[in-house]
Amino acid sequence: MKQQPEIEVGIIAREELEFKLGCEFISEQKEKLLPGDYTAVVKNNKITIRTGSGEQMAEKRIKLLPVNQNSFFELKNVIIGVDFHWEQEENQQFQGKLKLIPEDGKVRAINVIGLEDYLKSVISSEMSATSSPELLKAHAVISRSWLLAQIEKTKSLKTGGGLYQTSHETEDEITRWYDREDHTTFDVCADDHCQRYQGITKIHSEKALQAVEETNGELLMYEGKICDARFSKCCGGVSENFENVWEPQRHRYLTKVVDSEFGETTCVDLRQEDEAELWIRNKPHAFCNTTDQKILSQVLPDFDQKTTDFYRWKVEYSQKELSELIKKRSGIDFGEIKKLEPVKRGHSSRLIELKIHGTKKSLTVGKELEIRKWLSESHLYSSAFVVDHLNEKNGLPQKFVLTGAGWGHGVGLCQIGAAVMGEKGYSYKEILKHYFKDVTLNLSYK
Repeated sequence: MKQQPEIEVGIIAREELEFKLGCEFISEQKEKLLPGDYTAVVKNNKITIRTGSGEQMAEKRIKLLPVNQNSFFELKNVIIGVDFHWEQEENQQFQGKLKLIPEDGKVRAINVIGLEDYLKSVISSEMSATSSPELLKAHAVISRSWLLAQIEKTKSLKTGGGLYQTSHETEDEITRWYDREDHTTFDVCADDHCQRYQGITKIHSEKALQAVEETNGELLMYEGKICDARFSKCCGGVSENFENVWEPQRHRYLTKVVDSEFGETTCVDLRQEDEAELWIRNKPHAFCNTTDQKILSQVLPDFDQKTTDFYRWKVEYSQKELSELIKKRSGIDFGEIKKLEPVKRGHSSRLIELKIHGTKKSLTVGKELEIRKWLSESHLYSSAFVVDHLNEKNGLPQKFVLTGAGWGHGVGLCQIGAAVMGEKGYSYKEILKHYFKDVTLNLSYK
């Protein structure tokens, strides 16, 4: 087996972090911590670990190493699905090392673990044990490639010394995007913002373990570099370009893909408003256009399976609901909403820019995730939507109906589409070649 690199996964930050050691751990300062319950706080700029009987140790940073390979630790009240409609708390168990650092007055818990061991949990967390082996293998390659590409990017940003910007704001426009560059004290977070990781809390299926082992070290490569591989739940029929969702940098392997075996001839230019509207209001053929519960259960965990209308969906708001929602979510008082106007769309019909016209203010917002945040208590399923302004009264619509397509940003692999491909007999290499243009597989870590 190839030597796996170690990575740091940020799990949770709390003013009082409660955790449990399942067996004996030892600190870098050679202090032993016996099995049991602990609380960590920041005190005098140091991490202080307490037990019921008093303080155990205090250091600027603490790293606890397991005494044996089967050791585990448990973190209490970990939030999963942050800001999404399925947000909830649960206690989670992890193997590997536990690192504690101060972060804005809170204790940040970081799991230091080997990359391949991390992937076994990610694949088990993101995918169901019922998933086809080819889907699991494809996902293992993507997750591995994405993470190592992010680590390389972080190194490059640090050595480059430049300021990495994720927003542009003027009086008339707000453009924001959200990427893992938000994390500066660890490699990757444990939630959907990066990749869903639940340690050993999620039972590791034999199929997931086998998928990681059979693709051990395999990376997606493009022109000699590790691919910044991305994935989302459902592209809605066409995948989106990377630069339309995140930073304005084009990746040839993350551009428009028609999610169909029939190829490009089935798709028009969805950047055009009339074509986008026709596309969104219908249900064209696509791999991800499925209601097959057996296939959906491969991709969607139990709490996600309540969602059945992800390929095409509708959301309705009254004038009062929408104006109050936008004010709450954006922090801007637009007054009453006169119109939601599409300004710019991407290749999947996802809105990159949306202009909100209000009685007090008008402003253009982007990119896709910011639009989704402003128009939902959690997140809209996607920014690929059209708006019906109904029941006009005194020049103001009294009802807004958003009809949309897909679930997520739509860049890279479409999980539901890939699940359908797996059921149809496509190999994991064929699945990867479908969603990522002109890539190659490299069998070793860079």
